[in-house]
Amino acid sequence: MQGTKTIMQDMQILRTENYSSVSKVECYVCGKGLEDGHSITAKTLPHGIVLFCDVHYSLQLKILNS
Repeated sequence: MQGTKTIMQDMQILRTENYSSVSKVECYVCGKGLEDGHSITAKTLPHGIVLFCDVHYSLQLKILNS
């Protein structure tokens, strides 16, 4: 029969506070958002992240690809 080993360890529970924020999601071009029935897509551009509705996102893709 083998002996039993016991491991003791000090434990600390660290409590951190989480912060979050919410802002209205709307199209950079027309200002319409989810409440208007549009889907919103974020696009990373050289000057930052821009939000487009489904109408203007497809238009900006056509402009970039031409």
